Amino acid sequence: MELTILWYLIPSLLMFCCGVYGFITRKNMIAMLISLELMLNAVDINFVVFNRFLFPGELEGMFFTLFAIALAAAETALAIAIIINVFRISEKIDVDDVTKMKY
Repeated sequence: MELTILWYLIPSLLMFCCGVYGFITRKNMIAMLISLELMLNAVDINFVVFNRFLFPGELEGMFFTLFAIALAAAETALAIAIIINVFRISEKIDVDDVTKMKY
């Protein structure tokens, strides 16, 4: 049985849709961050899959994926620092309390 591109894209699509749903419906900043990471991982899977099926001998998709993973790590570190500061100010990590950091 030969694996086609759909065997890889359907789980990636489900991961991305779960991430979007979690990002839209959650009020907790940690849950929103996890949902965002889920969406980024789905995009990384797409980079690798399209690279493998469209350009099997090239490595551009792999390099884009490594770059996206590095950006996701930096984004996560920055987001956790912001979440810690929000928690210090308001004792909660709900999105509604972020307006207190404006002043």
